[in-house]
Amino acid sequence: MLKRCCFIFSGLMAACILVFTFAAGSTATGQTSGLEPSTGIHVYLDELPVSFDVQPQIYDGRTLSPFRALAEALNVKVDWDGATNTVTARNAQTTVLLQIGNATAYLNNSPVNLDVPPLLVNNRTLIPLRFFSEAFQCRVAWEGSTNSVRIFSPPAPMAVTAFYALGDTATSSWTGLFGTPFPNTAGGHTDQVSRLALGWYSLDQDGNLLTSSSTGWQRPEGWQGVLAAAKAYNLETEMVVHLTDGAGTLSNLLANPSAMHKAVTGIAGEAAGYSGVNLDFEGLGLSGQGEELAKVRERYTEFVRLLTVELKADNLKLTLSLHPLNSAYRGYDYQALGELADQIIVMAYDYGPKPEPVDLVLQAVEEATASVPASKVLLGISAPGETPQSLLVKAGIAKRYNLGGIALWRLGLVPGEAWDTLRSTIQAHRELSSGS
Repeated sequence: MLKRCCFIFSGLMAACILVFTFAAGSTATGQTSGLEPSTGIHVYLDELPVSFDVQPQIYDGRTLSPFRALAEALNVKVDWDGATNTVTARNAQTTVLLQIGNATAYLNNSPVNLDVPPLLVNNRTLIPLRFFSEAFQCRVAWEGSTNSVRIFSPPAPMAVTAFYALGDTATSSWTGLFGTPFPNTAGGHTDQVSRLALGWYSLDQDGNLLTSSSTGWQRPEGWQGVLAAAKAYNLETEMVVHLTDGAGTLSNLLANPSAMHKAVTGIAGEAAGYSGVNLDFEGLGLSGQGEELAKVRERYTEFVRLLTVELKADNLKLTLSLHPLNSAYRGYDYQALGELADQIIVMAYDYGPKPEPVDLVLQAVEEATASVPASKVLLGISAPGETPQSLLVKAGIAKRYNLGGIALWRLGLVPGEAWDTLRSTIQAHRELSSGS
């Protein structure tokens, strides 16, 4: 049974070797006389560091490092056949078979000659990293100045939601999407977007649906042209209902059953022209403890439940844009909401430092996916606070955790270099609903 995975990487990367650890009951043996002390090799996958439970070491002049975390990060399943001392690794497109001591590997049933055959050293099976990585369409680079291995996984298909929220001439959402001023259209960046989240609506505390708000969210003149252009480029559309609790408006709405029902009816009636609704209710749970906080969560969840019933009757989707669980806003019951909504955008930003701290983004994703299926979770990314390299890291997090996709705030604020980065790591996946 497979217990631990490791890999070997030479100084010039010419003979990269992966290390797998198997149960002590394995019958194969290997030489250990060539082992040398740890060398401090660093390994990155999509610019995210990979943590290992065994320190790197040298074997016959080649660097060994644990591989299990990397294999899991690549979503590659590995099986061990003790009877034949064979490793089989597979994902949806690729199957690799390697046997200890055999310099012939098999890639999708085709034989491939290896420079170094898999070895077993102290119950650790070593297999070639370059062959393994390239078999799964990865790029591998050796950075001698930092003693680092950098592995780049292939573009992954996932949903990309892009928020559309007006902007001035320089930051126009239309121009940011189509690459040309309104009302002209072109391909622009439409190939990297699955869904538009159109920030055109708000509510008052009495439940009236508004097409403008004090926070600047409003439906523009010519909005029908935006919907028509989205349809022409096969983009789904969501009507975003944005409301904050800065003046207690949101809390007052949720505390009034009559106002809630009025709001739900208004949203559901307007949603007929879209693929679904994106509910962006921000600021809940900043204060309050115990029963008071529980009541805030219950009221928001009840609003979502009421809206879900109405939308499902018309086969429309519901997206929730939520503060992360490691934010100051604790008024969101992720588990209950995950059972109701079709997807949840985790707004893992506004932590303070820019780019957003990776450790806090990782924590936000891990806490969200502990309560909500990863396929329902989209990682929210605030483009103005990121660089092309940090955007690669954030997209890499979405890939590593098998998230449903990412959500970009916002069109018009994503620079060209960032779009290039996205193309290198994500393929926008589109699944049109009947309402689009």
